[in-house]
Amino acid sequence: MMNLRALSSKTPFVLFYWFCLQSLALGAAEDPTVPARQEKKGWLSQHEKLVEKVKRGKVDLIFIGDSITKHWEDAKSGSGWPGSPREVWTKYYGHRNAVNLGIGSDRTQHVLWRLEHGEIDGIAPKLAVVLIGTNNAGTNSWEEIAAGIEKIVETLRRKLPQTKILVIGIFPRAKEKKQPAKEAIAKINARIANLDDGKTVRYRDIGDRFLGKDGAVVEELLFDGVHPTAKGYAVWAKAIESDVVKLMHEDAPRTKAPKSHQP
Repeated sequence: MMNLRALSSKTPFVLFYWFCLQSLALGAAEDPTVPARQEKKGWLSQHEKLVEKVKRGKVDLIFIGDSITKHWEDAKSGSGWPGSPREVWTKYYGHRNAVNLGIGSDRTQHVLWRLEHGEIDGIAPKLAVVLIGTNNAGTNSWEEIAAGIEKIVETLRRKLPQTKILVIGIFPRAKEKKQPAKEAIAKINARIANLDDGKTVRYRDIGDRFLGKDGAVVEELLFDGVHPTAKGYAVWAKAIESDVVKLMHEDAPRTKAPKSHQP
């Protein structure tokens, strides 16, 4: 990057041009609707492993998201809470040819980049479950975050036209009753609920299931106010099970083979 002291000796036009370029670059990087790579170390290698995973075989179900999705496959719950999220995943999705496409710290723009760079190429899953946006909070407005989620759904519909999509409302954040992002999350969820067309896209808000009677997050379910324990993942899985069954057409009656007629 050019040194500002050296730059000050340049003409005003050059200085103005440089600042314009920096503003555009920063704006593009922060736009939740513009695909962008995450700069965190190891992120690209995680993405590449997911690309390889979907290439290995039949994929009927995908979960798309950040660390909340990624930790479905952890052997143990966080902060010493009992249970294994992986066992919950295996119980509900082990028989469904499911692939977990979650990467920690991802925002909507990072998911968009991954979707455009191989993670859903060459597959035709019956269902995609999407939970994303919480990491954009504090950086982007609620309108921008909602637009990012809408862009993800638009991308999935374009690249996977036969796939049903289940959009999950952003979970509550923080253990305190007065959650800083509560109002923004409510507005985001209200807007993305409109993505539900009753056919290809369905929306489900299960956030209240993680709250106690006092309105605060139940630590036994979201141990740090954000990430589920094994019990929290079980709550999530049970809450969407009927949707998964319906959207994957598992409730459809099987066609019986016609009886043979002996002469």
